[in-house]
Amino acid sequence: MRIIGGTWRSRLISFPPRADLRPTPDRVRETLFNWLGQDLTGKTCLDLFAGSGALGFEAASRGAKRVIMVERDPAAFRALKANAGTLDARVVELRHADALEFLRADDGTYDVVFLDPPFRADYLPQVLSVLIPRLASGAMVHVEAPRAPALAPPWVVWRSGHAGAVTHQLLKWTGHEA
Repeated sequence: MRIIGGTWRSRLISFPPRADLRPTPDRVRETLFNWLGQDLTGKTCLDLFAGSGALGFEAASRGAKRVIMVERDPAAFRALKANAGTLDARVVELRHADALEFLRADDGTYDVVFLDPPFRADYLPQVLSVLIPRLASGAMVHVEAPRAPALAPPWVVWRSGHAGAVTHQLLKWTGHEA
């Protein structure tokens, strides 16, 4: 898979074949980073179900100051480490952990969060609620799922789209603005 923008544009990342590993397609990544404004300089990002690392590496390539990638699958995690080494991705921090356990133990705050959990699991409702204290004011959350999650205010759907059988949304938590 190719990184589509930023300083690592056209560089390849590789990942192992896994049943639950669906790298975010180029079209969706391009749309997402257009929504985010292309340049993530100074942003802290969390790629919570990193998988291939496509979203996290794109964020780092586009100037993010810090990118945390969380992945529990050992083979996918090894591939993330190898790709980070090949890219000399100094702003990328890898965590071999379960996403919910990571969120419950973490004390960081994030400007941009990428959520692409396994489609067969119903992680989104749990993750979204546990994620709220980790969001910086004005944070954006990108969600990929087979269908749009049911959201209540103060969640706001900022942008949304479809690509094949995947719905992707850019969400904003407006609870900090109250």
